[in-house]
Amino acid sequence: MSVECLITDNIDVWTSTVKTKSASGRGSSKKIELYGIKKLRELILELAVRGKLTSELEFIDSSIQELKNSIEEKASLVKTRKIRADKEVYSAVSLDIFPPNWQVVHIGQVANVLGGKRVPKGCKLSDEHTGFIYLRVTDMKNQSVDESELRYISEEVFEQISRYVINKEDVYVTIAGTIGAVGTIPLHLDGVSLTENAAKLVFRGISKEYLTIMLQSKFVQFQFNEAVNQMAQPKLSLSSIKQTLVAIPTMKEQVCIVAKVDELMSLCDQLEQQTETSIEAHQTLVEVLLNTLTSSADTEELMQNWQRISEHFDALFTTEKSIDTLKQTILQLAVMGKLVPQDPNDEPAVKLLERIAEEKAQLIKDKKIKKQKVLPEITEDEKPFELPNGWEWCRFSSISNEIATGPFGSMIHKRDYVEGGVPLINPSHMIDSKIVEDQLITVNEAKASELRSYRLFESDIVMARRGEMGRCALVSKRENGWLCGTGSFALRFNQILLREYILLMFKTGYVREYLGGNSIGTTMTNLNHGILNKMPLLLPPVAQQHRIVAKVKELMAVCNQLKARLKESQTTQLHLTDGIIDKAL
Repeated sequence: MSVECLITDNIDVWTSTVKTKSASGRGSSKKIELYGIKKLRELILELAVRGKLTSELEFIDSSIQELKNSIEEKASLVKTRKIRADKEVYSAVSLDIFPPNWQVVHIGQVANVLGGKRVPKGCKLSDEHTGFIYLRVTDMKNQSVDESELRYISEEVFEQISRYVINKEDVYVTIAGTIGAVGTIPLHLDGVSLTENAAKLVFRGISKEYLTIMLQSKFVQFQFNEAVNQMAQPKLSLSSIKQTLVAIPTMKEQVCIVAKVDELMSLCDQLEQQTETSIEAHQTLVEVLLNTLTSSADTEELMQNWQRISEHFDALFTTEKSIDTLKQTILQLAVMGKLVPQDPNDEPAVKLLERIAEEKAQLIKDKKIKKQKVLPEITEDEKPFELPNGWEWCRFSSISNEIATGPFGSMIHKRDYVEGGVPLINPSHMIDSKIVEDQLITVNEAKASELRSYRLFESDIVMARRGEMGRCALVSKRENGWLCGTGSFALRFNQILLREYILLMFKTGYVREYLGGNSIGTTMTNLNHGILNKMPLLLPPVAQQHRIVAKVKELMAVCNQLKARLKESQTTQLHLTDGIIDKAL
């Protein structure tokens, strides 16, 4: 089967096989990996370096004479002292995975492998365009150079390291940080300074485009990975690169392989673009349809809009992001009073607010909490939703008894931490509305006693005040007496308020947008008491809070089942893709 047929016959597999990334980013294309197309690219490279892309063409001549000329030319350069002789000893190698007329050699036999140079001590890289570029590993991407964030050195520094430049005829290999990335230098960047964390391969008689393809192959990358030292900062030595094996066909076949790979990679680019466009269009459709639910004027319109979605449910919710959007819509409908019917017999929320105010007044009188600043009434501009019967608009300060902040970082030192002591709860320990402690982020009993004013109590809600806005967890009986961390708030409420409803509220887009939009700081945004206290909320009756929480749990369970089935389907697709790849090789 030709590679073209392999691609076209399995087009659905390549374009539909996706893998969720562990690290999230912005945009659907950032949160998922187009696994099928990625594996197709790898397959093309493997077939290329094994001679299977050009097997239908006749290349009778052996590459032995061409390589002999390259080796002799390098020896001549050593003899005339234009380059240094290698200390490495190279032995003859024969591998049957390559065509018989190809030659397997060590890189050091056909190329001069040279390192870059660190800038002199005390010198710094600059954003200012001095005309002297210093190429870093972070600039070496996609087999070329990413010019979006280039850094520069002065002419004086360039003169000091002028021997360590990379030219347009060379191939780079990154040897520290990101190890094994390879590529070539664009013509207009010819002669730029090269970082010490990369090597350059200077060669003759071999196509640099072909060599770049060979160096990307699993055959070479495996050798690089095996050769990396396992020190504190892993590094690939120049000697290891020299000893790395590569397979070289005739120049004529190299040219054909490069042309074929370019053609097939261009096809992969088209598939990738079409797939990303399709994913983005699908997500846009999901968001538009779900927005009709939250913007419905009344119950009748809401049911009509839901009917339209339910008729195409299986086609709409086929990605993790679409299911997450559905979850967010459920939460939004919940806090707008549109998820469950209203009961006119419920005690209205205004009565609940009165009882909370009475309790707070008593706590202030008993000097258990401080009197809060009186805040202005909520304006119409601050009310994005229509008020359901029995509900009340209020500020966060109206429902909370106290907001306590964790200790300053200067109050806890490295020496205070012990294993298995009293846990400190920071934002990273708040997972899915529960506390998941770190046994290494704990303090001894003496320190815990010193920090007793920062203790958490059962039914508190601990909340992140920096980083991810709205991140919260409920303090259970197990965590009673643990400590609020430096990056956290401890929120305390009247016992009649349902804690699960408050947690639900903090997950909504409405609340998170408010917190994010009002947070302060640049590198890492922060919240303070004033921002949180001013937050406008829509408070339902207590009985309604219970019904909402029950309904949300029910619907979230359905969403989680959808996600589980989706993951099973994705796993099957991954295995199918890998199976096709293995068969092709």
